[in-house]
Amino acid sequence: MSLVVWMLCGLLSTFGACCYAELGAAIPKSGGEFAYLNGSFGPLLAFLYLWVALLIIMPTGNAIIALTFAEYLLQPFYGHCRAPDLAIKLLAVVVILFLTFVNCYSMKWVTRIQDSFAFAKIVALLIIICAGIYHLIFVSTENLSNVTEDTSWNFSNIALAFYSGMFSFSGWNALNFVTEEMKNPVRDLPRAIYISIPLVALIYLMTNVAYFSVLTKDEILASSATANSFGDKVLGVMSWIMPLCVALSTFGGLNGGIFSSSRLFFVGAREGHLPRIVSMINIQHSTPTPSLIFLALMTILYLWVGGIYVLINFTSFIEALFITLTIAALLYLRIRAPKMERPIKVSLFFPICFLLIGILLVVLPFFQDFYETGIALVITLSGIPIYVVFVMWKNKPRWMHKFSDWTTQITQAFLLCAPTNIDGSIEDFTKVDFFSEESNKADKEL
Repeated sequence: MSLVVWMLCGLLSTFGACCYAELGAAIPKSGGEFAYLNGSFGPLLAFLYLWVALLIIMPTGNAIIALTFAEYLLQPFYGHCRAPDLAIKLLAVVVILFLTFVNCYSMKWVTRIQDSFAFAKIVALLIIICAGIYHLIFVSTENLSNVTEDTSWNFSNIALAFYSGMFSFSGWNALNFVTEEMKNPVRDLPRAIYISIPLVALIYLMTNVAYFSVLTKDEILASSATANSFGDKVLGVMSWIMPLCVALSTFGGLNGGIFSSSRLFFVGAREGHLPRIVSMINIQHSTPTPSLIFLALMTILYLWVGGIYVLINFTSFIEALFITLTIAALLYLRIRAPKMERPIKVSLFFPICFLLIGILLVVLPFFQDFYETGIALVITLSGIPIYVVFVMWKNKPRWMHKFSDWTTQITQAFLLCAPTNIDGSIEDFTKVDFFSEESNKADKEL
C-alpha cells in the first residue's frame, strides 16, 4: 500500500502542478497561493493563508528539513545509536542561520548552492536505486514476495500517509512563489513541471522499491534514518556515503525553502497584509532581508516543538486545505472570468480530480486525529480577528500609526532597507532622512 501511496502522491502532485502552471501564467505575481486566492476569492482568504503560512507552514517545513539535515549528518558519528536531540537541534540552528545569511548576502550564491546540492540528491537516490536493483537480481527477492501482508485499509490512516508522501513532493509549487523573478514564466513554468515532476515521482517510487527490497518492514519502522539503515546493510564500510549525500541534499532543499518562502512574506507585506518593513529590500544586495530574518527566527522556534512526524501532519493538513482552495479558485475563475487571458490552459479533468482528492485529504484526518487537525483549523480561523484589526481597520488610533512608523524606520535604518517602486526597483535610500524635521512633522499630522 505504501508504494501505491507514493505513486498516487506523484500523480496528484503532477495534476496540481499543471493547475498551478495555468494560475501562474494567468496571474503572473509572486506569492503562490496568496496571489491566486487574493485574485479570485478576495483578501480575507488570502490573508488566512498568509497567516497560517507565517505561523506554521513555511517555518515548520524549513524546520523539518533542517532537523533532517542535522540528524543525517550526525548519525555516522553515533553508530547504531541515535544522535542526541540537543546536538541535532543546535546543528539545525547553525545551518538555518548560515543559509539565511547566504540568502541575505548574495543571490548568486543561492543559485550556486541550489544547483550544486541538487546533484547530491540525485547521486544519493541513484546509489539507492542501483543497489536495490542489484539486490533484487543477485541476492534476494524475499522482502517483496508478500507486499500486501499487514496492509491497512483504514482511510484515515491512508490520508495521513498521503500527508507524508505529499510533503516529499512539496516543492512542486515552489516556482509559483517567485513568478515575478522568472524571465519567461509562460515558457519556463510548464517546462519545469512537465519534465521534473514525473521524473521525481519515478525516482521516488524506485527508491522505495529499493528500500523494500533490502530492508524488512520491521527494519524500516524501527529506523529513524532509513537511508542510513539501507547503507549499513548494502554498502558496508562505505555506508557513510549515504548520510553524507542525504545531508547535502537536505542542505540544498533548505536553501530553496528559505528562498521561496521568504518571497511569500515579502509579497504579503507589499499587499498591506503584513508590516511594511517585511516588504523592503536591502539596498546593497537587493534581497528581502527583513523577510528572511523573520522567517529564520520563526523556523528556529519550531525546532523545539514536537517531533518531525507530528510537525509533518500538523503542517500538511493546513497546506492541503489551502492548496485545495487554490485549485477551487482555478475552477471559480473559469466560471466567473471566462475571457481572462490564460497563456496556459489545462484540461478540467486535472483540477476536478485534484479537488475531489483534496477534499478527502482535508476531511478524513478529522476522524483519525481530531485534536491535531482541530488545533490547525482553530489557528487558521484565528486569523480573522487579526485581519479585521490590522488590515481592514483603516482609522486606527494615532499612537498605533506612530508606533508602526517608528519601528519601521528604526528597523529600516538598521538593516539598510528601502521600499521598492512599482517596477520593482529600489527607492533612493540616500534621500530618506528618517529623523528629520519633515519626518517628525508628518508624524504629528497623523
